[in-house]
Amino acid sequence: MSPSGIVLYGPPGSGKDTITAELSNLRPEFTLFQRLKAGPGRTTGYRLTTPEHIEELAQAGEVLYRNSRYDAEYAIDRGEVTALVSSGRIPVLHMGQVAGARAVAAHPINWVRVLLWCPEDVTRQRCQDRGDRDVDKRLKVWHETRQDLLDHAAEPWSLVIRSDQLSAAHAAQAIDEALTAGAPTEVRDIRGLVG
Repeated sequence: MSPSGIVLYGPPGSGKDTITAELSNLRPEFTLFQRLKAGPGRTTGYRLTTPEHIEELAQAGEVLYRNSRYDAEYAIDRGEVTALVSSGRIPVLHMGQVAGARAVAAHPINWVRVLLWCPEDVTRQRCQDRGDRDVDKRLKVWHETRQDLLDHAAEPWSLVIRSDQLSAAHAAQAIDEALTAGAPTEVRDIRGLVG
């Protein structure tokens, strides 16, 4: 199989962490890509750094995508994607911006682009259940993600999954099958999906 990666795009609470864990249960090659993070908030699943380091990497052309959210700065660096792929891993990237999903395609591997979606009330409940202290901020991001999708309704996706209608285990299975089959990206009915 040619070098591959997974992009999981979706709003807060859409199941990116849970589905990534299920992917790892299916095959150990699936590995969460730990983004660089400079700033406050959650630390699990990130490589902590400074804004200056992210800027240095960006100046050197090593940043595939960077963004700011939740008062922190995040970056996806080319070197870490390369290191994972070179070691036989399949990096799983978590995304909240269509621009980011598009930007990582600059790294020449087979990307399976998965759009995860769930309604606002599901995001609220999942964020409360996992003890998020910033539920209001996460709901604001849910709305931003919805608008981002509407603004980029012609963006193609390999797979669309309603995570409130499909278990994480079944979602992981569908993603693995899409990867194995080399599922093409297609324009989807975004307006019908997000209401």
